[in-house]
Amino acid sequence: MALAVFCLNLPFGFWRAGVKKFAFAWFLAIHLPVPLILALRLHSGIGWQLITFPVLIVAFFTGQFLGGKLHLWWKGKFLSSE
Repeated sequence: MALAVFCLNLPFGFWRAGVKKFAFAWFLAIHLPVPLILALRLHSGIGWQLITFPVLIVAFFTGQFLGGKLHLWWKGKFLSSE
């Protein structure tokens, strides 16, 4: 489940890093994965045990963070060669 949350947040973190901070698209990039993660949680049957919250929260923010880093790498790597 944590790996799914991490992978789900990579493209949203990538998107978030490419828009202006606190813009509407920035808020969407952060909050759109939340209902998807809730649906995954309900569908997977892991329940609502307290131990699952910190694990999934760390996976969420790690996916957002690394997605943003990928955006910076992509921008620097490919746009600088033009």
